Amino acid sequence: MRVNKKYSCLPAEEKGIHIINIRAIEDIGYDQHESTLLNSLSKNPDADCKYGLYFRDGKRKVDYILVYHYKKSSAGRTLTRRVHHNDSGARSAKQDQPLPGKGVQLEMGESEPHVDYHEDDKRFRREEYEGNLVEAGLELERDEDTKIHGIGFVKIHAPWNVLCREAEFLKLKMPTKKMYQINQTHGLLKKINSVIQKITEPIQPKVAEHKPQTVKRLSYPFSREKQHLKDNKVRLSNLKIINNYYVFIFQGITSLLANGVYSAAYPLHDGDYEGENVEPNDRKLLCEEWASYGVFYKYQPIDLVRKYFGEKIGLYFAWLGVYTQMLIPASIVGIIVFLYGCATVDENIPSMEMCDQRNNITMCPLCDRTCSYWKMSSACATARASHLFDNPATVFFSVFMALWAATFMEHWKRKQMRLNYRWDLTGFEEEEDHPRAEYEAKVLEKSLRKEHKHKETDKEKLTWKDRFPAYLTNFVGIIFMVGLTFAIVFGVIIYRISTAAALAISSTPSGRSSVRVTVTATAVIINLVVIIILDEVYGCIARWLTQIEVPKTDKNFEERLIFKAFLLKFVNAYTPIFYVAFFKGRFVGRPGDYVYIFHSFRMEECAPGGCLMELCIQLSIIMLGKQLIQNNLFEIGIPKMKKFIRYMKLKRRRSLDHEEHMKKKQRYEVDYNLEPFAGLTPEYMEMIIQFGFVTLFVASFPLAPLFALLNNIIEIRLDAKKFVTELRRPVAVRAKDIGIWYNILRGIGKLAVIINAFVISFTSDFIPRLVYLYMYSENGTMHGFVNHTLSSFNVSDFQAGTAPNDPMDLGYEVQICRYKDYREPPWSENKYDISKDFWAVLAARLAFVIVFQNLVMFMSDFVDWIIPDIPKDISQQIHKEKVLMVEVFMREEQGKLQMLETWKDKDKKKGENCNNHSPRLSRSHSGSLSSCHSYPLDV
Repeated sequence: MRVNKKYSCLPAEEKGIHIINIRAIEDIGYDQHESTLLNSLSKNPDADCKYGLYFRDGKRKVDYILVYHYKKSSAGRTLTRRVHHNDSGARSAKQDQPLPGKGVQLEMGESEPHVDYHEDDKRFRREEYEGNLVEAGLELERDEDTKIHGIGFVKIHAPWNVLCREAEFLKLKMPTKKMYQINQTHGLLKKINSVIQKITEPIQPKVAEHKPQTVKRLSYPFSREKQHLKDNKVRLSNLKIINNYYVFIFQGITSLLANGVYSAAYPLHDGDYEGENVEPNDRKLLCEEWASYGVFYKYQPIDLVRKYFGEKIGLYFAWLGVYTQMLIPASIVGIIVFLYGCATVDENIPSMEMCDQRNNITMCPLCDRTCSYWKMSSACATARASHLFDNPATVFFSVFMALWAATFMEHWKRKQMRLNYRWDLTGFEEEEDHPRAEYEAKVLEKSLRKEHKHKETDKEKLTWKDRFPAYLTNFVGIIFMVGLTFAIVFGVIIYRISTAAALAISSTPSGRSSVRVTVTATAVIINLVVIIILDEVYGCIARWLTQIEVPKTDKNFEERLIFKAFLLKFVNAYTPIFYVAFFKGRFVGRPGDYVYIFHSFRMEECAPGGCLMELCIQLSIIMLGKQLIQNNLFEIGIPKMKKFIRYMKLKRRRSLDHEEHMKKKQRYEVDYNLEPFAGLTPEYMEMIIQFGFVTLFVASFPLAPLFALLNNIIEIRLDAKKFVTELRRPVAVRAKDIGIWYNILRGIGKLAVIINAFVISFTSDFIPRLVYLYMYSENGTMHGFVNHTLSSFNVSDFQAGTAPNDPMDLGYEVQICRYKDYREPPWSENKYDISKDFWAVLAARLAFVIVFQNLVMFMSDFVDWIIPDIPKDISQQIHKEKVLMVEVFMREEQGKLQMLETWKDKDKKKGENCNNHSPRLSRSHSGSLSSCHSYPLDV
């Protein structure tokens, strides 16, 4: 390889390497003491390269790994060979020569094994791609002598000059020598902060990056011309730059991976995270202080997470931590609301009237023929349980959660700005991404279809006409998936109705009394299973629909994929809940004139206490079941099962040689056995759906924030353990925000206000109770409310074939039964028509929705307006940085001018001395004059 000469054993002076390069090489991980050890004679060559962390020379660190499959000849044997590329060699010659390292070479006299065209094409594309990487300045080394037979590895190292070039191109901010004091609080605030720090000291992670800093280095975009301003003691993160470098130089790797040319591409982990003789590294530190359930009570070391995984993943865990912290006050208030319901359940007059057997209220049958009349007192338990969630405190909690959502969004924006300042991302602007390989292929295909001779491929682009078939497919596909979700919910409704009718004819009294509980519980479990299955199906369909659209850039692809996946999963998760909240019991009809499905199934009704209790059961089971199953099965069980299957497959391929089997694996072999990183979309999606459960229907389930908090405490450590121990190291990506997810969160927060207003108005009995209290109550109390909400029906008005088969089931003849509705009595002139009470309650409900929605929206916008997006101290520090940077450059320019004037004065004096030389030196006049003018040139 052309750049290998730089790493020969020649002294630094003979190689002509500038001293700053040597310092920088030490700064990015090449310690002098380690180099001495690596250069010493060692019996184990794998130990020299730190078991795969370095090249075979033990000096160049492996920054990236490419993995590919190859076919070995059965007669061939593995040999070690090293071939150095010449700088003056042609590109074709470089590609014909194999990469340094361990490769496969046939013995003399053996013919080359037969390779099919497909494998030969892959090999040619690999050689071409690797040749392009070498031309770009990267250094490559191949290793096919591994324990995983049939798998080859290409190790990539980025030299210092490449890192500097790409750091300058990416405008990475690097710390300079200039340091300044961070503004500190004074007076009372300083004392409060010191007290808080002492109190929270036990829950702080034992990580150097997490300690509060009083000084900060001035940062400036990296420039090779201004390296003298940089602090050589601060390490230029080798991995960080090469991972960002991946985005530009490694553009073709995505299509190569998709076509099977390479099977994997990933950076290496720092080392092992467990064991007795494991050297200290960031991965081990993260495992101890972050990815452990024993430190669940501690803060996350976000700076170390960002250092190891990059800004994008660091922002995800920072957002998850802020969300979890904000759930603490919401959980406390939710518990207080729930306890208030428990404390006042015995004082609730409507539930006491329903439980009073002396009222002797006979209710109409719940189904035709097989169902009989029943006593309202039999629903006593449901009525009492409904009060736990349907009480005046629920309205307050709904308003509180709307303001909580607005406060959470503002708090996150401020936290995000602090992280941007701390991570030197304040001036970072995302540049336009390069077109995806699939997009360029489509553009090329379009240009080739042009009939004119001059094919201007670069100016071609895909228009809406080119994408119209994909757009149509997307529209039809999404409508079909939404329709499928509705059809499944409708099928569950049919199941509930038919099962209720079947259980109603049970001969045992216990079976008849538990009909509603049995039907509700089984239906919710069916919904839960269907939701979990369709979540996985919809995720695959959303990806396929996005792929056929052929978005131009990776950012566009990710945003469209997120939007489609969120839309489908939102509909899938919340459709059963929306049905119970707003549709169940609304279109039932009345006794004698019920609404039927397929002319045989009667629409189901709500319980006498309302549908809020059933909504609470539905919400709690789906929320808790979804979290438990996804966390335990999908995030723990399935990855471990895949890892075990992959381990068993690799075990079958291993050689029978015991010595080879006992040989310690290289770092890149160990990482290859890990699960590939699939992106942050599933992690965000899970939390966004949970955020919807916490905010959208919180009026029916005040304990939702508490269960979300308990889940997230486990989720943070679970995700951390997965990233550190179960997944290959992701490619570090720079980002200054969480992207489209913030807009989705804001949309859910706004939608939550509207939905909670409708839940309080139409699902709960809060508005009917208010209307009765202030319009119909004779003594200003709730006595008589239950009787006010029930209408009367004459059993003689039943349609033929719909009356109960056993009218004497209660032991007496029933002439008038009651049902929950606002209708005229049978003795009225307009019997069974909607009464004026219904319109009064409806008007009050609509008025409450309008007032509640506008009031809470105004309060949320006021919170948004009153809290600044950028903290005041951060804005001051940013301004201070700009002023200091101007001062540094002005001082530098002044120094240059002074130095230039000094050189001119010296040159002038030297010239005068040369003009006044002695006659005896006349013979060497020209030489002396030449030497006089050589000084400034040398400088």
